[in-house]
Amino acid sequence: LLLHCAGVFLSLCHAALRPGLPDGLGQEVSCVHILLVNHSEIPVFAYGGTERVIWDLAQCLVEKGHQVSFLVPQGSRCPFAKVIELDPQRALQDQIPADVDLVHFQFNPGLDFDCGKPWLMTQHGNSDVGEPLPRNTVFVSRNHAERHGAQCFIHNGLDWRAYGPADLQTERTHFHFLGKAMWRVKNVQGAIDVSQKARVPLVVMGGTRLNIKRGFRFTWSRSVQFLGMVGGETKFNTLRHSRGLIFPVRWHEPFGLAVIESLYFGCPVFATPYGALPEIVTPECGVLSNQLSVLAEAVTHPLFDRQACHARAVEFFNADRMTDAYVLAYHQVIAGQMLNAATPIMKQAATQLAWLNHG
Repeated sequence: LLLHCAGVFLSLCHAALRPGLPDGLGQEVSCVHILLVNHSEIPVFAYGGTERVIWDLAQCLVEKGHQVSFLVPQGSRCPFAKVIELDPQRALQDQIPADVDLVHFQFNPGLDFDCGKPWLMTQHGNSDVGEPLPRNTVFVSRNHAERHGAQCFIHNGLDWRAYGPADLQTERTHFHFLGKAMWRVKNVQGAIDVSQKARVPLVVMGGTRLNIKRGFRFTWSRSVQFLGMVGGETKFNTLRHSRGLIFPVRWHEPFGLAVIESLYFGCPVFATPYGALPEIVTPECGVLSNQLSVLAEAVTHPLFDRQACHARAVEFFNADRMTDAYVLAYHQVIAGQMLNAATPIMKQAATQLAWLNHG
C-alpha cells in the first residue's frame, strides 16, 4: 500500500508530463472501484484491440490497489476482477452496481446517459463526421483528440509481460502486415505492393489470400503468406522473426496496437504518416510516407536498431503508464470536472487518404 501511495504521489507530481489530461485534480488520489463496460467478451485470443487494452488496464489497476469489475457479455471470464453479465435486454443504467465509484465505458452510452454515477468513455475508433461525443471522452492519441476538437487523450499501453521475450538477436526472415485486412482502410494491398516492389517476403496476419467480403482481392504471389486471424504464440513468433511492419493505412489511425506490438519485438515500421502514427514512430524506429516507392526503398535497406524499437514500446506504451493517466482522469471526473472544454465532434472524414502507388 505504501509503495502504491508513493507511486500515485509521484504520478501526480509528474502530471504535467502526461499529455492530454486537464490540469489540477484539487484532491488526493485514492483507491476507487471502477466498472469497465464493453460490448465484447473477455479475454480475447486473436485481434481484439479494445479487449486487450481494457484487460491490461484492469489488471494494472488491481495491481495498484484499485477494485475493478467488468460488465461484459455472457461467456466472459477474468481471474482478477468480478465479471457481471451484460444483459442486452435490460436498460444499461439498471445494470450498474451500487458500490462502484466510476463507470468507464468503451462505447458511447449517449450524451444524456445517467446512471447516478460519474462516468467517462474511451473512444477507440474514428467516429462519424458530425457525431457529438460526451465531454468526458478520452481519445487514444493527440491526433485522435484534435480531429474531434478535443484535448483529452491517453495513449494505449500494453502489459509486455504477456508477450514474452522479444529475442532481438534471432534471425529475421520476412516482413509482416498485422491488422484486419478486410478493412480497405488498412490497405493490405498496399503492403503487398511494397513487398513485391522491394522483392521481400511478406507474412500477412489478419487476412486471407482470397477476400470477397469488402471488395474482391486475390493474391497470386507465393512470396506472400497469409496466416488469417491469429494470436498468442503464433503471432508472437511471427513478430520475433520479422524484419519490420509494412503498414500503409489509408485512414487516420486512432492509435495502432499493431505498431507498438511490432516495435516491442524490435521491428521497425514502414507506414503512412496518418493519424497517431507520427506520435508513435520516430525516425529512429521507421519511415513514414504515403508513397509506395519511398516505403519500398526503405524496406529494401532497413537500417534500424532493434533495441531502439523495442525500447520505445517498452518505455512509452506500457500498461503502467496508461493506467496512471487513467487514474488521474478518473479522479478528475469524480471531482465533477470535464475532460474536454467542449463537446467533441469529428470535423472531417478520416478515410480515403492518399496512397501514391505509381513509380
